[in-house]
Amino acid sequence: MDRNIIHLDLDAFFVAVECLRNPKLKGRPLIIGGQSRRGVVASCSYEARQFGVHSAMPMYLAMQLCPDATVISGDMEAYSYYSHLITEIIADSAPLFEKSSIDEFYVDASGMDKYFGAFKWAQELRRKIIRESGLPISMGMSVNKLVSKVTTGEFKPNAEKYIEPGTEKDFLAPLGVEKIPMIGRQTASFLYDMGVRTVGTLRDMPVKFLVSAFGKNGIALWKKAHGIDDSPVVPYSEQKSISTECTFDEDTLDIRRIKSVLTAMVEKVAFSLREQKKLTSCVTVKIRYANFDTETRQAQIPYTSADHVLLRVVHELFDKLYQRRMRIRLVGVRLSGLVYGHHQISLFDDTAESIRLYQAMDKIKHRYGAEKLTRATTLGTSRKVRMEMNMFKGKVKKNWVEG
Repeated sequence: MDRNIIHLDLDAFFVAVECLRNPKLKGRPLIIGGQSRRGVVASCSYEARQFGVHSAMPMYLAMQLCPDATVISGDMEAYSYYSHLITEIIADSAPLFEKSSIDEFYVDASGMDKYFGAFKWAQELRRKIIRESGLPISMGMSVNKLVSKVTTGEFKPNAEKYIEPGTEKDFLAPLGVEKIPMIGRQTASFLYDMGVRTVGTLRDMPVKFLVSAFGKNGIALWKKAHGIDDSPVVPYSEQKSISTECTFDEDTLDIRRIKSVLTAMVEKVAFSLREQKKLTSCVTVKIRYANFDTETRQAQIPYTSADHVLLRVVHELFDKLYQRRMRIRLVGVRLSGLVYGHHQISLFDDTAESIRLYQAMDKIKHRYGAEKLTRATTLGTSRKVRMEMNMFKGKVKKNWVEG
């Protein structure tokens, strides 16, 4: 039995929400992001994209390309609300779905052809989302997640497209290699230099050659070029929080050491957020004294996953929390109020330079391990303590652990 995998992608989600809240913005070039010269574009309308504006572009350049555009800061809470609304609509209808980001979903409709047609059901689901949310959404369906995602991206906005089983290679062949997920700007440029511009050309290359050029990623490239993707739709469950804690070898009064540990912990949980494309709106710091008394303190913050923002909050909370001048046995950090977000740091207030810095740092951490790139202030942290904090070698804690 062929699988029926549906990919749903909200069209210019942030822009669509703003237009829903203010219909006067419809049909106008609209840019959402930081309004200062050093700000960054978080999203833009299709009218603005015609001028060459795109997300992650420096705001000053976007305004040069489209000087008549309307610029607004955006409202992450509103976007999160509508994302949850659409999640609930899908959950009411879909037998199995996965929420891959704030505005993207996968649905496994395999077996529905036996009753009334998977594509017909997918069309009805799309119409239901549009009717109940008021937001535009595109949909692609095929035998796997890869082809469905490419289909949606190729035909949106306002797309409904089904790639028949057995036609995946023909559909992918004429597309540019950059249309394939996993092929970023650098990989595409490298392939272009090799004379490989289309998926069809990439498909014809020997797998041994791709492995020699890209290592183990060469096999993944070869599979994607052939439209092969066996990855399952992962059942959706809302993660409430990410937390980590560290128990010291000996109870300590060394505030410098404690803050060094807190810094290392924040670096790790913030990197985990960005890896999962999530943002946090609530930070909690926990300390346990030598007599096992445990105290916590939390703060609500604007949505972020940036180290420098979280570090400032965590250190401020610790200073307010630690008042007893008693030896400390354990410290912990929890991030909650999680929402999905495409950008890895603050959507609206960060500069192009800070985005590039975090992207470079995360690239190194992803390739060599989160512990390979740390702040100098954490270098004095003992190896045993660092091992206890290294929660990402196993599964991330989803709930606050007492004890």
